[in-house]
Amino acid sequence: MDIDINNARILIVDDYITMLRITSNLLKQLGFANIDEATDGETALIKLNQQRFDLIISDWNMEPMSGLELLVAIRSNAELMSIPFIMVTAESKTENVIAAKQAGVTNYIVKPFNTAILKSKLISVFGEF
Repeated sequence: MDIDINNARILIVDDYITMLRITSNLLKQLGFANIDEATDGETALIKLNQQRFDLIISDWNMEPMSGLELLVAIRSNAELMSIPFIMVTAESKTENVIAAKQAGVTNYIVKPFNTAILKSKLISVFGEF
């Protein structure tokens, strides 16, 4: 899937404002400009139903809806199910990775991460850009 990074729309979901800023800045360093943010899963679902996104990058540990619950909700929605979803977490427990894979995650990033790691994950989703 070749992506036009100038037009790609990315939704970052994280309840920690600092992480939203860090992820947004890393994406901008990679050339992405159309970045939207949500501080919880419910807000993310509202935004997803209002406009088209090419990628979701979501934290796992959020309240009241976890990133995994958000992923399950997206994968069960015919309109949204094909959007690539990258899960971000501080934990790399095998059972979490398995649960995310079973729920349909596209890729996984363990915190902390840098521009190079993010770029490699984005290439796995979009191909070279």
